[in-house]
Amino acid sequence: MTATSINQQDFQTRFVDVYQQRCKEKLDALLPSRNSTNSHLPDAMSYAVLNGGKRIRPLLAYATAEALSAPPQHVDAVACAVELIHAYSLVHDDLPAMDDDDLRRGQPTCHKAYDEATAILVGDALQALAFEVIADDTQSPASHQQKLALIIELAQACGVQGMVEGQSLDILAEGQQLNLEELEHIHQLKTGALITSSVTLAAKSCNCQDDQVIGLLNQYANLLGLAFQVKDDILDVTTDTRILGKTQGADAALGKATYPALLGLQGAEKKLQLIHRDINNTLKSLTTSLGSSANIFDELTCFIIQRHY
Repeated sequence: MTATSINQQDFQTRFVDVYQQRCKEKLDALLPSRNSTNSHLPDAMSYAVLNGGKRIRPLLAYATAEALSAPPQHVDAVACAVELIHAYSLVHDDLPAMDDDDLRRGQPTCHKAYDEATAILVGDALQALAFEVIADDTQSPASHQQKLALIIELAQACGVQGMVEGQSLDILAEGQQLNLEELEHIHQLKTGALITSSVTLAAKSCNCQDDQVIGLLNQYANLLGLAFQVKDDILDVTTDTRILGKTQGADAALGKATYPALLGLQGAEKKLQLIHRDINNTLKSLTTSLGSSANIFDELTCFIIQRHY
């Protein structure tokens, strides 16, 4: 076992496992109980949210709190909100009208486990709950005015200025030949916007008012969102369905624009290395501002880039 794998294993135990479990417990407490309605919507919501997942966006929120030497409860609401938005987006992305996927996280997608109408309503309900969670947060030092700003930023990240527009462009690009700039624009919106918000919302929820630090965090998260998508595209080519937890090769089958399709597999891997270099340069500046506590971002970046699913 190499030193790198030992460090990654330690990070998995010390940080990833701890905060994945913390987020799951917080989400479980926020979701409606089975007897709260006469429908099976609560069951379907829990199915969509609690049925596995890497919790990358919550991990970024908790890493931000750690880097700013803030307690995790200051970002619990943000961590849950961004994960609820992410879960809703996956439920809707998997629908027949979108990507028409049968498998998510190794299990039948929500519309397969229940039905299409329920899946649509699950997404609607999860999105609404995300904003309620931030508005109702009593654990962070954010004022009412600051919470309003958080809600606006999250709305922009997941709406027509961010994730939803990215999904729309992604659908329109199916079967089209895009250049690198066009592909990056799609993924900066579809994937990157919410990843970036996971960091910046967490910083603001911790009452960070250092504009230079916020700017560096934003720059780091933008790059990480791009790295995450490049790695995702590579895994879709190189990893089988059983490990991936979703249908391997689905992007190619739909004619989606991906980094391996545009650059080739080796070119995509080289692209990932270059983005990682840029991330490291940004983190050097962030360490100058925050000290060694910023090292958590380096560890989390390696965890994301070196993942196998």
